[in-house]
Amino acid sequence: MSRSHDYRGTFDSAGTRTARRAQVPEVPAEPGLVVEDPASGFCGAVVAITGAEVTLEDRFGGRRVFPLRPAAFLYEGAPATLVRPQAARGGRTFSASGSVHVANLKARTARAARIWVEGLHDAALVERVWGHDLRVEGVVVEPLHGVDDLAAAVRDFGPGPHRRLGILVDHLVDGTKESRQAREAYRATREAQHHVLVTGHPYVDVWQAVKPSVVGIREWPVIPRGTDWKTGVCAALGWGEPADGARRVLGAVRSYRDLETPMIGAVERLIDFVTAVEEPAGP
Repeated sequence: MSRSHDYRGTFDSAGTRTARRAQVPEVPAEPGLVVEDPASGFCGAVVAITGAEVTLEDRFGGRRVFPLRPAAFLYEGAPATLVRPQAARGGRTFSASGSVHVANLKARTARAARIWVEGLHDAALVERVWGHDLRVEGVVVEPLHGVDDLAAAVRDFGPGPHRRLGILVDHLVDGTKESRQAREAYRATREAQHHVLVTGHPYVDVWQAVKPSVVGIREWPVIPRGTDWKTGVCAALGWGEPADGARRVLGAVRSYRDLETPMIGAVERLIDFVTAVEEPAGP
């Protein structure tokens, strides 16, 4: 028994097969968006858009101007048409995290709650994307400079109903020292079971939570065990010292769209957790 098929639209009136083209998405050319011009191989971030042209800047600081033509660029490896960004509906603007931007913001007095991250680069990345949200909520982010004695730090902090603690950990996967430290942190105090949240992402270092295309590479290099990851990455990519790499990576991030999903989810969970309780009433 043969199957019937609907061939309507497949052939024209002359009997010639009609080619069907895949629809190419339109992508707003927002500052920091990383795309590639397939004709020249130039890959860079959007730094300006005027009239019918867009200016891209590569990771070396070189700039080139390209016409805004249909399907002229590659975005995340697929053809895309860059278009001028549209104003937000209702006149609203959005922060780097995607939340509604609060105009004329006066930062809220800091809560007793805290979010801890492993190092300065983690803190800088969180601030770059979620800084506006943190000031709206009155949440302070503090670097730990490692998690080697996380349980003792939790005990010293003294978490409680109005003093919640969120901890962002790199490389939080089964079998790592970070996962063991996280378990010990929960055992540190009885209060930790309800007023501490340890979460994280699977990447060896927070740089790896940045999409490779954002920094102009196709993928993050694999670094042998025993070699400092940042040092190995900078050597493999010719970025100089880790401090040079940090400026390159952190400077390329413009919004949550530049980060991998596990990193976004982890930080959003921590902000929700530490702000989920009311502050104690004043005297």
